[in-house]
Amino acid sequence: MAQNVMITGTGRSYALGYNMVQRYLENGDNVIATVRKESKELNDLKEVYGAQLNAVVMDIGSTESVNMAKGLVEEHFDHIDLLINNAVTVSEDCDKEFFDTNLDYIAHTVDVTAVGPLRVIKAFYPLLVNGDEMSLVINITSEAGSISKCYRSNLIDYGMAKAALNMGTMNLVNVFKDDERINIFCVHPGWIRTDGKPDNQAPLSAYDGAEILRKLFEEKRYDKTGPRFITNEGEEYPF
Repeated sequence: MAQNVMITGTGRSYALGYNMVQRYLENGDNVIATVRKESKELNDLKEVYGAQLNAVVMDIGSTESVNMAKGLVEEHFDHIDLLINNAVTVSEDCDKEFFDTNLDYIAHTVDVTAVGPLRVIKAFYPLLVNGDEMSLVINITSEAGSISKCYRSNLIDYGMAKAALNMGTMNLVNVFKDDERINIFCVHPGWIRTDGKPDNQAPLSAYDGAEILRKLFEEKRYDKTGPRFITNEGEEYPF
């Protein structure tokens, strides 16, 4: 039976979110694809899939925008089976070393990348627990958010934001631990070519990576006791 799948951060055809939208559409699911601003690529995809794809403008850095988007989604859906929090931002100094980085940029990255998914979960919780089956929430994180495995001296804002997202995920694991209507994980999606650059050395295309994740999420839907920070192979990754 077709699922109702909501995916954030879906506007760029070379990136993971868009390709996850495409994979779920190909699987016959109904997809709510959110973007911070209207996307031509997503509109083109809707020309192919019609009512199966619902594109919604939502800025996860704004509680007001998230709540407005929830109202729009409720006009078409009475429940959500799967929420994939994929949207992210980084600062212009992300690749710079510590002493060259404007530290004032960090707060915005953390607000969007870590707090943003929590805004979405809080707003859409009534839809997530209104289905007949256990719903699943996936927070797309990164190995860069692992404190114990940190090896970089750059990506400060991104790494801090993903570490904060991991903490937020674990807090919600505790919130939902006795709730059989909902489950949650944070997932490192693997090394994927998501920047559209032809010289990217990552082994996985966004399209192939998206299918690996799609299958993994279904395998993990009812797992309430296993590790919460996992790789795209379902293996535990250290916080």
